[in-house]
Amino acid sequence: MEITFSKLSGAGNDFIVIDNRDLSLTLSPEQINTLCTRRTGIGADGLILIEPSSAYAFSMKYYNADGYPGSMCGNGGRCAAYFAFTIGIPASSVNGYVFEANSNQYNAWITATETVRLRMLAPQEFMNNIEIEGLICHSVNTGSPHAIIFTSDLQTASVTGTGRAIRHRSDIFPEGTNVNFIEITSPDSLSIRTFERGVEDETLACGTGSVAAALMSHLLGKTSSTTVHVAVKSGDILDVQFNEAMDEVFLTGPAKIVYKGSCTID
Repeated sequence: MEITFSKLSGAGNDFIVIDNRDLSLTLSPEQINTLCTRRTGIGADGLILIEPSSAYAFSMKYYNADGYPGSMCGNGGRCAAYFAFTIGIPASSVNGYVFEANSNQYNAWITATETVRLRMLAPQEFMNNIEIEGLICHSVNTGSPHAIIFTSDLQTASVTGTGRAIRHRSDIFPEGTNVNFIEITSPDSLSIRTFERGVEDETLACGTGSVAAALMSHLLGKTSSTTVHVAVKSGDILDVQFNEAMDEVFLTGPAKIVYKGSCTID
C-alpha cells in the first residue's frame, strides 16, 4: 500500500500528516508505529489523519508514535490546521479553522507565515504539591494530563529517568501522564523539557505541556503575566495566552511543512 504524506513540525514536535478525507486509508497500530519509528520509518512523534466532519471543517485523528490513539496534542492541532490551509480546506473569516479532535471543538487561526494560534480547552484537574519520586509535583489536564516539576537547573534535569518513572505512577495517574520540567526565566517566560506519554521519550516540544506549565506557573505566582513565552528544547518559542479565569487559553507558535513524500507499507 502506497501512502502519500506530509511531514510537519510544530516547534520541534514532528508529525506525519495524511489527507484522508476520502476515508480510503485504515492503519493498524503496528503500521502507525512502523511509520513513526525513526531511522527505519519516516520518523515522528505522532501521526495525524485529516478526515471529514459533519459539523466542522475537518476532523483530526491523532495517534501517538506507539501506534495508539492519543489525547489532545496542541502542536499537532496547530500542524493539522496549517496542513488544512495548504490543501485548500476553507476557514471561517472570524472563527478560523473550526475542527474536532477527540469529540471536542477547537479553533485555529493562521496568524502569519507558518504561524498558528490554537484555542485550547479550559484546564481541569489541578493538583498541587504532590510528592513523587522525592520531588514536589503539580499536575493539570490541558487536553492531556501533565505533571509539572519546577527546577533551578533545567539542563541537568533527569527528564528520561525521573520522567519515565513518574509517567508510569498509575497509583497517582491511572492513565499515565506526561512529565514536564520547568525553569522560570523571567516574570513572563520559562523554559521546559518534556517526557511524553505515547512517545515514551523526551520530545523537542509539547504544546499541551507548554500550556500546562504556563498556567501552573501563573497559578502558583511564579509568573505574573497572562502571556507566557515558553522556550522548548528545539529552541523555538511557544506563546501561551490566557485570562485570569483560565477559561480562555491560546497556544501560538510555528508550524511548517518539512517535506512531502510517499512510502509503501505492508
